[in-house]
Amino acid sequence: MDSQLYQAGVMAVRKVLAVALMLLASAPAVAQKGNALRDSLKAAMQDLAFHPDSVDLLLKKAAWNVELGEWSYAKDTYDKVLALSPKNVAGLYYRAYVNEKMSRYSFARLDYENLLTIIPGNFEAQLGLALLNQKDNRYTQALDQINRLISQYPDSAIAYAARGGMEKERKMYELAAYDYSEAIRRDDGNMDYRLNRIELYILLRRFKSAREELDLLVRRGVPRSSLSDLYQRIK
Repeated sequence: MDSQLYQAGVMAVRKVLAVALMLLASAPAVAQKGNALRDSLKAAMQDLAFHPDSVDLLLKKAAWNVELGEWSYAKDTYDKVLALSPKNVAGLYYRAYVNEKMSRYSFARLDYENLLTIIPGNFEAQLGLALLNQKDNRYTQALDQINRLISQYPDSAIAYAARGGMEKERKMYELAAYDYSEAIRRDDGNMDYRLNRIELYILLRRFKSAREELDLLVRRGVPRSSLSDLYQRIK
């Protein structure tokens, strides 16, 4: 793989990560734009009818499937991409994501591992693999992987937040609060990190810290009404 293709692959994987992290949060917007997405999918399929072996068109078509939550159609399309281009990094990453959505964890793991043979040490693939292992109840393996990722990328807010989420899921609340604090140090404006830390403060009964954080969000322009449930829990 030449350097230009390598860099293009890295950028594609980073774009996919952003999509993967935001899909749930953006679900209402996707629902509102459903007709437009389906129109785009239809156009991509029409183009494919004339160029069935176009990897670019296949990726475009599969991306619309992903946006619409059509996991089986997306997987079939990524299968075609990888049959035509076995080392296509976007295809591998997206298929891993889709396989995970379909609870095909062993297949998702294989795609992440194959991607890491193509781009050793890639942040997004390592993160995806760690989160997959957490979901698949391979807790020790997942924690080892996220610890290694943080040691490789100590300035990454995402890595700290991911470890915090793993620890929170396992009720390791003190450790999770620490990691979300580290994530906030690196990305002070991230609302999700702050809301997760507030939730952890409440679970730890550190109500004063939770209130201070809530008041900070209000001062930054977050409507108090949107935080009312959290305020209620610290009374």
